[in-house]
This record gives sequence, C-alpha cells and structure tokens, in this order.
Amino acid sequence: MTLVLVAHGTRAPGGAEVVQCVADQVRDLLPEVPVKVAFADVRAPDVTTVLRSVRGPAVVVPAFLASGYHVRVDVPEQVARSGRDAVIAPALGPAPSLVLAVHERLVEAGWRVGDSIVLAAAGSSDPRALADVRRAAALLGARTGSVVRIGYAATAEPAVASVVESLPGRVAVASWLLAPGLFHRAVAACGADVVAAPLGDHPRVADLVVRRYTEALVYRCLAPAC
Repeated sequence: MTLVLVAHGTRAPGGAEVVQCVADQVRDLLPEVPVKVAFADVRAPDVTTVLRSVRGPAVVVPAFLASGYHVRVDVPEQVARSGRDAVIAPALGPAPSLVLAVHERLVEAGWRVGDSIVLAAAGSSDPRALADVRRAAALLGARTGSVVRIGYAATAEPAVASVVESLPGRVAVASWLLAPGLFHRAVAACGADVVAAPLGDHPRVADLVVRRYTEALVYRCLAPAC
C-alpha cells in the first residue's frame, strides 16, 4: 500500500529538500512500499493530485508536529476530493520520540544544564494544536529537568523573542519545527544564546513515519469493512 508523506510546504528550497530526505529514509526502511510526497499548502503537488496518481489504496501520513488546521481540515478535504481509498494517519507530534530528537538537537547546538529553555513552535489559531505544543514542552521539561517555556514564530502568543528577552542568564531555544524556512529564520533571530536546528532529517522522524504507516495498516485491517 502506497505511503503518501504530506508536509506543510515552503518556498525555501531547504525545506523541500528536508521532506525529500525524510521520504528517502522511509524508502530505505520500507523498501517494498511506494513512497510519494505531497504538500498541504504553498508547494505542489497537493494531496489530491498525488492520490489520483496512485494505484490502489494509500496511507496518508501528515508530517506535522501538531494537529492544527492543515491536519484536521486541509488534508482530509484534499483526500476526499481525490476520490481514492486512503487512510489518514495521525500527525507526528507530540510523540515522545520526536521530543527526544529535539533534545538531541538542543545538545548538538550547545545547550548546557542550567540554561533557560524555550521551545519554539510555528504557532496556530487551533487550541488543539497549541495543546500539542504544551505537551511537547512538558515532555522536554521532564527530559531536561528544566522548566520549558513556549514561544511562537507566528500566529500565537507569546513570540519567541519576547520569551527569550524575559529570561535570565543563558537561554537555549529548542526548535519544534520540522524543516528550515520562514519560521526557523524568525526563531534564529530571536536573540538566544543557543538556537537548535529543526528536526530536519533526524532518523527519529523517519522512524515515526514508518510507525504511523504501520499502525494505519493495522487499523485498516481491523476495521469492520475488512
């Protein structure tokens, strides 16, 4: 069954490259499974177009770190317009394995025990997406033994730069973003002492995509129509 990996979409070439890299990692982990890439917004092809190009059923895996508007509305609508047989898996975040990857990125960037930590997220007007970010911050706090504040690059408040400015001592920013682009450029300019890279092509991302795909297959086989 084809796996369709859906990302938000960005005009930044590096962002699209990250998505393709994750797709390549998934292909290595699932060599017998066709893997396609689609975008929910900004870039082509969209989910509808990709699904119409696929033979047989598919599993759509949203590569999003929170279940906001794109995951709850855009992706299902694009799947419905395709008219194809497809199961939509849950979004990637806020899975504990991704929080572990964020922690590893933070350490790579130079975080030290005792630094204030800010989790930087894209932001959303959907309260359920913001709840996902709070869950990720709580998990990161448990892992680091620190209180983790939250700042947003857009849409929601408080802004990352405002949170950084309010904290004493060295401040380290963990990036709750999948790929480089407009949001991470805003995070990088926030004035923190340490700014971690986005999750990018961290192997834990591809591992989680494979897990979401496998779980969706199990769900499909347990459904009454099977």
